[in-house]
Amino acid sequence: MRFRQFVYSGELVVRKSRDETVAIKPLVEASIHVEGFQQVREAHRQELIEDYVELISDLIHAHGEARQIDIATRMGVAQPTVAKMLKRLIACGYVVQQPYRGVFLTAEGEALAEASRARHEVVESFLLALDIDPAVARRDAEGIEHHVSSETLEAFRRFAEARRGETKTKE
Repeated sequence: MRFRQFVYSGELVVRKSRDETVAIKPLVEASIHVEGFQQVREAHRQELIEDYVELISDLIHAHGEARQIDIATRMGVAQPTVAKMLKRLIACGYVVQQPYRGVFLTAEGEALAEASRARHEVVESFLLALDIDPAVARRDAEGIEHHVSSETLEAFRRFAEARRGETKTKE
């Protein structure tokens, strides 16, 4: 690609090709890049834990207990995958497992489930305020909830509340 060249213009790097000019922001400092990637990696680590404890909480509230087979069915994974994750959750102190019974959350596990559920509700409300289809908003919120900072989550909440206020005023 001989025809590409980079021209520095103020704060922007301009990439020129035969038929286009595109303005691209310059790379941020390495320490800032690292910070962003570390945040994403930590969110990925926490994501599965939060999904499991939230689902376990939902199953307990609906059926009195959460069984491995029910967790596997709803997560779309095999029972050995659930068993492995439950060992991890037990080690973290989020669940207890009783022989011949289901899985139960500790107080810490229930608190994490409630916090995760609240984050999901804020993100879903935000997406609905943007007029996203409810089914799409529910699915997308499931992934987004784990990857936004408290600051961003609070902005989502304020926006959704303001939008709800506008809707009520119009009615």
